[in-house]
Amino acid sequence: MDVRNYRGAALVICLCLLPGMGLYKADAVRASEAKSGDKTPPGKSKPDKDPKKKKETVKEAKSPDEMTDEEFEASLNFQQGKITIKEGLATLSVPAGFRYLNPEQSELLLVHGWGNPPGTTTLGMLLPSAIGPLSDEGWGVIISYQDDGYIKDDDAESIDYTDLLKQMQEDLGEENQERQQKGFEPLTLIGWAAAPRYDRASHKLYWAKELQFGDNDEHTLNYNVRILGRKGILVLNAVASIGQLSAIETSMQDVMAFVDFNDGNRYADFTPGVDKIAAYGIGALIAGKVLVKVGFFKLLLGFIVGAKKLAIPAFIALGALLRKLFKRKAPDETETNTES
Repeated sequence: MDVRNYRGAALVICLCLLPGMGLYKADAVRASEAKSGDKTPPGKSKPDKDPKKKKETVKEAKSPDEMTDEEFEASLNFQQGKITIKEGLATLSVPAGFRYLNPEQSELLLVHGWGNPPGTTTLGMLLPSAIGPLSDEGWGVIISYQDDGYIKDDDAESIDYTDLLKQMQEDLGEENQERQQKGFEPLTLIGWAAAPRYDRASHKLYWAKELQFGDNDEHTLNYNVRILGRKGILVLNAVASIGQLSAIETSMQDVMAFVDFNDGNRYADFTPGVDKIAAYGIGALIAGKVLVKVGFFKLLLGFIVGAKKLAIPAFIALGALLRKLFKRKAPDETETNTES
């Protein structure tokens, strides 16, 4: 037992068992105080008459923006092991090579660590254990869920992904005209960094895109994973430099192995005539057509203009969620202008 607790417990026991002794002690103290002229009422602390004694000050906790990178990372509550998300929808069996952040902690990293606008709804993030999230090599997987219904996978093997890529590039070219009219740099879909693949046994789909913002020499990698379920899809997006493709491709294969729906929510649990069927298939899911159908691009474009942010929202409009575009500033670093 802690010494402080032991002493407190002993005092309580003595006062309870020997009330007479307690009263005697109080009487003796009052008598002593009367002789010394101390007028302090019983039970009150004596005023401090030593002018040299300094009052203790409580040090306020730093805000995330005031922390160093090391302090900020240490403040994050990383988790490993079995983690259930969205009220039992799915389970992550996070191994030693990865770390999980819950939605609230993910918001801290996305906003205060990576400089993204607040308000992003996620089911959390997965990050590699061996790489700091604020380092130049840092990357993460953003997890979300779309309850659009059961997606039929009948067309998965019959899709011509070369033709699909050309169509996506043409669609993006049209969108770029609107972007440039608003004063933003064009976004170019260079090609597949990894062609789409669908595992019919596990109902897991993955692909990667190579993107270029403006005339930036450093291309961007957007690695996408979709896990099909009974009533919707788990969405996992990783964003990094194209030079990290090999490492991230290996890591994402590991991620797909330890993330899955729970019983009752799996693809095989679909009940015809009862469960909703999605209005789109595998091809539209990859091309991002669903975002266009719900007016997502126009909504996001309006936000960009108001917030004066550049590449991140345009990237989201193509199917990615968020990118670590703005490097986190040190506490004493002055803010740079990000306006176009």
